[in-house]
Amino acid sequence: MKHPFLILETGQPVASMRRHRGFPHWIRVAAGLEADEAVVVNVEAGEALPTREGFAGTIITGSAAMVTERRDWSERSAHWLREAAQDGMPLFGICYGHQLLAHALGGEVGDNPAGREMGTIHVELHPHAGEDPLFAGLPAQFPAQATHLQTVLRVPEGATVLARSNQDDVHAFRWGDRTWGVQFHPEFSATHMRGYVQARREALAREGRCPHGVARDVSATPQARRVLRRFVRHARGLTHHGARSHD
Repeated sequence: MKHPFLILETGQPVASMRRHRGFPHWIRVAAGLEADEAVVVNVEAGEALPTREGFAGTIITGSAAMVTERRDWSERSAHWLREAAQDGMPLFGICYGHQLLAHALGGEVGDNPAGREMGTIHVELHPHAGEDPLFAGLPAQFPAQATHLQTVLRVPEGATVLARSNQDDVHAFRWGDRTWGVQFHPEFSATHMRGYVQARREALAREGRCPHGVARDVSATPQARRVLRRFVRHARGLTHHGARSHD
């Protein structure tokens, strides 16, 4: 019996994309997890955080909320995640989850000085990412889906920045050897991304960007998805063998 992964649900997709279900479903499918290999706790809706025992690791979803709003459920989750990270539980934060992990561990989150980052963007790996269990062997630059207004302005003490983009200096970081945050969305398909661009078309236009152009440039992002799948394999290896798993 495999230990399940805990998915902390911190928000819902834009309304027009909810027919495709929620972030936990998108993440579970992208990660290659069966239905019984994931336990979802909707912390945004006030569901209680469980004890940490019995989980292979925790994945934290994206959200339309802002970490800087310091909502009660968010701060409770941050406290839980800080203890989980310090206890060595494998953690993987996506977008809001990435920012929440940074905040929980003593980093700084705020509005992205470069403004909204949206669409299929290019993630650039730092050379030392070649030694990271999730990023080793990936191209030095690869496409990923992104949609966010806030960012990690300063990583926690002791964290290693693994990737950047033209609009964001912290697209991925690792803290210790079992906690990762990625600003991009490895669970987004091209369909998900186009749906988000459509939902944000008026905001993009106000900001001087052409929504049609952003949508036209959306592409598949298989390397980004590999990062999520590698986390699952790596966490399973830590849980069952006490050793690192390999891609």
